[in-house]
Amino acid sequence: MAVSLPDGATVAIATGYGAVKAVSAISNADPGVVTSPAHGLLNGAFYELKTGWQKISERIFKAANVAANVLDVSGINTTDANRFPVGSSAGSLREITAWTQIPQILEFTTNGGDQQFANFSFLEEDYERQLPTVTSAQSIQIGIGDDPTLPGYQALKLAGETRAIRAIKITLPNGSVILYNGYVSFNETPTLTKGQVMQVRATISLQGRPVRYQAA
Repeated sequence: MAVSLPDGATVAIATGYGAVKAVSAISNADPGVVTSPAHGLLNGAFYELKTGWQKISERIFKAANVAANVLDVSGINTTDANRFPVGSSAGSLREITAWTQIPQILEFTTNGGDQQFANFSFLEEDYERQLPTVTSAQSIQIGIGDDPTLPGYQALKLAGETRAIRAIKITLPNGSVILYNGYVSFNETPTLTKGQVMQVRATISLQGRPVRYQAA
């Protein structure tokens, strides 16, 4: 058992992407292996994956076991052909080539991601049952000390204005990372509470589950 504090963690937004590369297939393996001719990635690079396999689509992964035309979907087991049907995994990927830190974060919270249920009851019963369905939409809220001169502020503003999907990376003090991908919205109007730091707020509406990698 272990616990830790987030003190010293950094948060960054993707501000550079490489060219989109075609994905012809992903294998049913542990981990899944992406076939992408001339993808150009190196081990340790982060990339956004889009695939017909919706369970792993629009998420951010770390490249591993890279060769000329293949790389791993590191940390993802795709051996179950019922969840990952053969022949439907084609799509695309693009490397994240630049990150910009979002400094002066005052709070980082999440909302949603809760399991939803379908309630039902048989005619002869006097109680209800539940079956799990989907998890609710998840978002991240980031409170930031107001300073429009900072590159991180400007990166969030641009992403919000263009309604762009951007990757978000948290690097924890122990070196592990958590990766998110979602639409960015940004409220430039700072809070004005006497005696408290002025802050603005960014929201990241996630398009897939987060991905976490332990420190190398």
